[in-house]
Amino acid sequence: MRQSPREHVQTDPGRNCGKCPRLVAYRQDLRTSEPDWFNAPVPSFGDPNAELLIVGLAPGVTGANRTGRPFTGDYAGDLLYTTLSTFGFSVGTFRASLDDGLELKNCMITNAVRCVPPQNKPIGAEIKECRPFLDATWSSLPKLKVLIALGRVAHTSTIATFGGRQKDFPFGHAAEHQIEKQTLIDSFHCSRYNTNTGRLTETMFHAVFQRARELLDG
Repeated sequence: MRQSPREHVQTDPGRNCGKCPRLVAYRQDLRTSEPDWFNAPVPSFGDPNAELLIVGLAPGVTGANRTGRPFTGDYAGDLLYTTLSTFGFSVGTFRASLDDGLELKNCMITNAVRCVPPQNKPIGAEIKECRPFLDATWSSLPKLKVLIALGRVAHTSTIATFGGRQKDFPFGHAAEHQIEKQTLIDSFHCSRYNTNTGRLTETMFHAVFQRARELLDG
């Protein structure tokens, strides 16, 4: 069973979090080459009273790492935020910019790893180091009922966060798992690669959020 995070663990790491040397070095390189970008651990975004928590992989280098908001500035965000609007989880118009005025409704978005990793591939130690922030974010949502894991890394980190055995919770698109008092729904990640190859279609992605909506409204 998941243990409550230690009281001093914040939901988001500080701007200069030094837990992962490889990610720190990459961040410093980006701060030098792209000084106008956000280039820091990306905080969660959304409603602090959310019943739905979406867990992604990590910030994209020219997406969230550039803008400072999860899934903002790349294709994955275009699909995700359009879908959230379709199913009533956002207010306003998404324009892939922090000043677009978009607000999430009954929903929060976070990432398993908060810093951008080289080639968008965090290693196991980095995922583990960032897990306390996922745990703290989870614990900060008193009304949480449903989680959506976008991709296998988000799924495995979520299962590990509450102390489950991975073999008891196999990942699969649209698979559902009961964890504590919440339901976890898996989805293939909404990356351009997955959509371009047909591994994930808009219909498949919408079905996951339709199911989340049913669980919340039911």
